[in-house]
Amino acid sequence: MVTYVAANSGAKRMPGVIPLHGEEGFAGMRKAGRVTAEALDMLTSYVLPGVTTAELDRLAFEFGQDHNAFPATLFYKGYRHSTCTSINHVVCHGIPSDRALREGDIVNIDLTYIVDGWHGDSSRMYPVGEISRKAERLIEVTHECLMRGIEAAVPGNTTGDIGAAIQRFAEAERMSVVRDFVGHGLGQLFHDEPNILHFGTPGMGPELKPGMIFTIEPMINLGRPQVKILNDGWTAVTRDRTLSAQFEHSIGITETGNEIFTASPAGLFNPLTTRR
Repeated sequence: MVTYVAANSGAKRMPGVIPLHGEEGFAGMRKAGRVTAEALDMLTSYVLPGVTTAELDRLAFEFGQDHNAFPATLFYKGYRHSTCTSINHVVCHGIPSDRALREGDIVNIDLTYIVDGWHGDSSRMYPVGEISRKAERLIEVTHECLMRGIEAAVPGNTTGDIGAAIQRFAEAERMSVVRDFVGHGLGQLFHDEPNILHFGTPGMGPELKPGMIFTIEPMINLGRPQVKILNDGWTAVTRDRTLSAQFEHSIGITETGNEIFTASPAGLFNPLTTRR
């Protein structure tokens, strides 16, 4: 059995220092990202009315064990699950439970595997059965926000260019960007420099350079951007109880653009595209 101790590289964060990775790091991230994406692909057929999020969490853990991968969230700061499962108005960090999914729900599954010391971090939205048009539209806009952020993630641009691209599109669609959570550097660490805000001003923030590796993971609300944390200390929900959605990729900056490490091998990352 793979354990957290065996999977963790022991690397330490250097505040204010953005690591620049070479080919070894990119190769490690490709491997970790692919296993994570394969697991999220696998879960697609199980996200159905009547299935509990605890069952989805179990499937993710077992998939990791079968692929020499350990969930980075398991035992992280006392967290006791392999995934985060955020339903409807839950913005992020929803805790798997015996709550069964219902027709019309939307759920984000966030999964990070450690593979040979490298972290593959991704999340995506799943519709449960037939969903409302407003839920569909939220998912469409959130996916497009991520892709526009990735499009802006090229050498010579800044982290502010990523956030501005996301914010501009979301607000043009009369939706809002959550400010309380950000993307982050990763690699042999789960959370590293730089922080990636999903809102901002073009040209502001650190310049993007080849070798940087980080997540982009916008959380978009149908209503206002404000969130609150529930008493469990993890679950973040929209204050106005409107729906929220999130998509996340791990990417690396290359000499000419970027590389997505967590792309879906089966082409299932955008669920609305695959349902049509």
